[in-house]
Amino acid sequence: MVCPWCYIGKRRVEKAIAALADEFEFDVHYLPFELNPLMPEAGVPQKPYLMAKFGGAGQYDKITRQVTEAAAGEGLAFDFDKQLVAPNTRLAHRLIWLAGQHGVQPAVKEALMSAYFEKGVDLSKKENLIDIVTGAGLDETEATALVNSTNGLHEVTEIESTHHQRGISSVPFYIVDDRVGISGAQPPEVFVRAFREISAQKD
Repeated sequence: MVCPWCYIGKRRVEKAIAALADEFEFDVHYLPFELNPLMPEAGVPQKPYLMAKFGGAGQYDKITRQVTEAAAGEGLAFDFDKQLVAPNTRLAHRLIWLAGQHGVQPAVKEALMSAYFEKGVDLSKKENLIDIVTGAGLDETEATALVNSTNGLHEVTEIESTHHQRGISSVPFYIVDDRVGISGAQPPEVFVRAFREISAQKD
């Protein structure tokens, strides 16, 4: 959700899917994975958090510059200066799960990632999350009910537990046909080749 390479990888796999539109039908689902489940609910100041994670101001500048350039290559306008809060993402993942129950998951996922990476919206605030997901097509009453309850919490934590049991420890990670894993924000051509190979293995 707040991993920049997940957004970059999302664009790359979308390009691969588009390239194979005449060969295959794709059914895409977004699954939860929390990079820091112990993050305070209110989040923490983003830049100090990332500086500590990356190893100082110099590394922060280098890594964010490289990531921003990679994102630009995929048509994304990352702006780390706007990202003031590193949020706890569990509530956002629960909303994405809810969106999956109502057929609007791709739009909700895209809206949340764009809000965070390109607009610097604080995803730790319930009202911001509700505005984003309802703007992407999720019913406001349903979204509000979820953020003010424990709806979806069990389902999200169960899915995350399954990921860990499978040995998944980092993102982005793609599970194809519920049996083959692909790790990392690979170039589109890598996904194209992998999708064809996985399909051929079933024939």
